[in-house]
Amino acid sequence: MDLLRSLPLGLYLESPQTWLHRLDARVKLGWLMALLLTPILANSLWRGVLVVLLVALTLVSGLPRRVWLKHLLGLGLFCLAIFVVIALSPDGLAVTTQPRLPAETGTPPTPYHYVLWRWQWLTVTQRSWQLAWRLSTLFFTLVYATHLYLLTTPSEAIAAAMTWCLQPLRRWGWPVGDISLSLTLSLRFIPLVLEEVQNLVRSVQMRGIRWSKLKLRQVVQVWLVVAERLLMNLFLRAEQVATAMVVRGYQPGQTPPLHWRPTTWRWGDTLALLALVGLCGARLVYGWG
Repeated sequence: MDLLRSLPLGLYLESPQTWLHRLDARVKLGWLMALLLTPILANSLWRGVLVVLLVALTLVSGLPRRVWLKHLLGLGLFCLAIFVVIALSPDGLAVTTQPRLPAETGTPPTPYHYVLWRWQWLTVTQRSWQLAWRLSTLFFTLVYATHLYLLTTPSEAIAAAMTWCLQPLRRWGWPVGDISLSLTLSLRFIPLVLEEVQNLVRSVQMRGIRWSKLKLRQVVQVWLVVAERLLMNLFLRAEQVATAMVVRGYQPGQTPPLHWRPTTWRWGDTLALLALVGLCGARLVYGWG
């Protein structure tokens, strides 16, 4: 079991370098924020378009299939399960009675049906269908867009892009340098967390515990010990990072000396920015629910 390879959440793919890697981190941050914000108050068509856009972007990105195929299928199946469960769940609307025949002064009947599908006690209504589609597509967009951004952008570039976006806040006395440093350390800490989880899971497997012979209380006690050890190891790692920063001359309250790699604006960044403007314009025209 290798979590750093089978579950690369928040990890940067160094090789191969695709055209997504070469895009400016600020442009990719703008695309990420657009993908996260445009589904708000959007119609079902727009949410489905974003899902198709993310899948198409993955297919044409040039990323190795071993990197994205397993995660795309796993996330897709999980979102499908969310869709099925919510669609078959009660929609929460109270059932009202109505006469069998329409009123004489009423409107003529239409082909609209509130109940879309019914089999025994399973029912899919218009409301449950729309809610299931909304939540499943929103979850897919939030998780996969963030994963794709972290996969193709190094942590230093992400912190530099965030620092560039937060520069206007310096006028109001915001500690932009401290925020950037905290963001950089947080992104660097994600692989350490995965490594500690992986080591603890391997240590439990090496002890050959026969789970079938343990009672539920004993299983819970074992995993509580593992969770306690995980927290202790993470606090130890955090203390080691803090000690390394103090040794290198960092003092609380002073502006951290952050040196980012110089970025170069390319023609591909201009095209991506124009595409982002087009996406936002299409959202304003066609995306309202």
